[in-house]
Amino acid sequence: MRAIDPAIRDIKELLEDLNSAESIRRYRSLVGDGGNGTERAGGAEVHLNELLVMGILSLSQMVDLLVEARREIAGSSGRPAAPPPPEADRIEVPFVDLQAQHAAISVEVGEAVSRVMRDADFILGREVDLFEREFAAFCQADYGVGVDSGTSALELALRAYGVGPGDEVITVANSFIATAFAISGAGATPVLVDANPRTYTIDADLIERAVSPRTKAILPVHLYGHPADMDPILDIARRRGLVVIEDACQAHGASYRGRQVGSLGHAAAFSFYPSKNLGACGDGGMVVTGDPKAADAVRRLRNYGQRRKYHHDVRGFNRRLDTLQAAVLRVKLKHLEVWNAARRQRAQLYGERLADCPVALPQEAGYARSVHHLYVIRAEDREGLAACLSDRGIATGIHYPVPIHLQPAYRDLGYREGDFPVSERCAGQILSLPMYAELAPERIGYVAETVDAFFAQRDAAPPTLHPVA
Repeated sequence: MRAIDPAIRDIKELLEDLNSAESIRRYRSLVGDGGNGTERAGGAEVHLNELLVMGILSLSQMVDLLVEARREIAGSSGRPAAPPPPEADRIEVPFVDLQAQHAAISVEVGEAVSRVMRDADFILGREVDLFEREFAAFCQADYGVGVDSGTSALELALRAYGVGPGDEVITVANSFIATAFAISGAGATPVLVDANPRTYTIDADLIERAVSPRTKAILPVHLYGHPADMDPILDIARRRGLVVIEDACQAHGASYRGRQVGSLGHAAAFSFYPSKNLGACGDGGMVVTGDPKAADAVRRLRNYGQRRKYHHDVRGFNRRLDTLQAAVLRVKLKHLEVWNAARRQRAQLYGERLADCPVALPQEAGYARSVHHLYVIRAEDREGLAACLSDRGIATGIHYPVPIHLQPAYRDLGYREGDFPVSERCAGQILSLPMYAELAPERIGYVAETVDAFFAQRDAAPPTLHPVA
């Protein structure tokens, strides 16, 4: 609060300064102290006789009315009107903190980068080959092929299995748009099904009815770090003669019934976008597979369709993983299991601290071991909660605000609002809270306290969160 000089400031200026209920309470305490003392406000002494001369009692009542009016207006939009905390109590909580991660491994990363720079081995160099082998082994797969992004990994994996124009690929409406873009990039048509209301991954019970004579593949997404239910998906694929390509771009190190994601389908795609559990210092991706023919096909497709330079067997692309990124990722891979364990611990702490709040918390299926790439809750008043968290220095995200079938880019698929109710309801309620391995427990406590305070400050009891189904 700024210093007040009643001798030179008019009522309007004083009213602007006294814009919080806390200010009014302090001034009332001055008026009620019997006229014997002074109190500092913003570093200046406020004397009782000066406050009385300015008619502070009447002004306090006016401000009370204004505060109440603001509360009613804000309440109509679902947002609480509580004033922000004092700056001393505000904590900045970033959504992800890559600086904290890199600070702990900066020497290792520097040495790896220097090694590549010394050797000038920039395109498909030795570090790429080593990282492909190491990451494939981490995924319990036989082969890994580094590419320039997770989207490329998905598209090239589909192409390696002959998916192309005229084919259909079944996937989930509740995913990042790149899942569908990869299908379209291969020349095929995405066929969408709804999400499971508990895990937000593809509802395996809905896949069978989406199969048609044109169906060539199923592309389940291990969303937010939680595996899709793969056994029924693989059963459908076996019976129908379909290819299964895992979208594991958010699930490095997650497991399904004790097996690593990436080892379950015919092939899997990973992204190394910087904020992923295993992230590069730029873009990157990888296809992992147990199929040597598919691995060879992806290697050719990523590098202009050639096995040896200037001899092009097929029409390919420039989709290679940079040697510098592979070197960085080799360093980070050594820490990934520790980082994932830290994420799981922080997810557990969130669950404990948010247990009594009227929000839906992430649920881990019995078959799954999530790596919590994102910590996604659901709230009826998502926008109000996000605004409240932002006011208190807490960054959040929405993954994703528009399901694939309602994106203008896929209007031609013919889907309409209401076709996938679970995905649509999720899009209106999901809110991602800060999540990263270095997130301090006290910051999780601060986030949880802010969520709890948001609902406690609402005029009426929060509405019951209806099931997403």
